[in-house]
Amino acid sequence: MRTFLGHFLYVLAAWTVTIKYLFPIGYALGEGAPLDTYLLWDLWWAVHLWLGWALLHWPRYTFALGMVVSLVEIAIVVAKLILFLAAPEWTIWRTNWFINKLFVLACFVLLLGYLAVNARRLRGGAAA
Repeated sequence: MRTFLGHFLYVLAAWTVTIKYLFPIGYALGEGAPLDTYLLWDLWWAVHLWLGWALLHWPRYTFALGMVVSLVEIAIVVAKLILFLAAPEWTIWRTNWFINKLFVLACFVLLLGYLAVNARRLRGGAAA
């Protein structure tokens, strides 16, 4: 499961970069608009890459990192989804964002569950 989650985070980071940077830049180019017109700025993709790498290589801090990032991501995503669903705007940009947030939520709920169920073994440094 740890390997699956590590790779899930890599895919999630690549997808996030595509949705928040590459697609908006390509769209802006096609429109003749400034390249940053549709960008959704954040660096969570870098945190996802770091955590994915940590899950695959298991440095000593991985359990704590996984718990903190999972709890923070779940709290942020749930809050954002509640706000969005109160008055949804189903444009291509917001729909892409919404789908991305559902996958982020799924990933971190799975990771939190994995860490919680295996806490004793994982806190001791066993990465298997």
